[in-house]
Amino acid sequence: MSAHQTGPLQTLADTIEARKGADPDTSWTARLLAKGPEKCAEKFGEEAIEAVIEAVRGDRARLTSEAADVLFHLLVMCAARGVSLADIEGELARRAGQSGIAEKASRG
Repeated sequence: MSAHQTGPLQTLADTIEARKGADPDTSWTARLLAKGPEKCAEKFGEEAIEAVIEAVRGDRARLTSEAADVLFHLLVMCAARGVSLADIEGELARRAGQSGIAEKASRG
């Protein structure tokens, strides 16, 4: 994305970054980050499981909602460990020219 266009994921990532120093009593994001990377990872895992459940059930609206929760909590978990959306996008760009099978094989 160009600097002139900001998509919803970048806006979310920017908001998460801005909340790093916010008051945990007034910001859910700040509260999660204050609990540390391990708690952020745990919450991401819980949200991922909820998304899997909705995918199995086949409820499109609930899956959409849970998928949004997963993306939010993924970005929070990554931010807690200093991994930015730009880092993730860079890795996706690096993989763009290879098949998924070749890329997975390269990781051993």
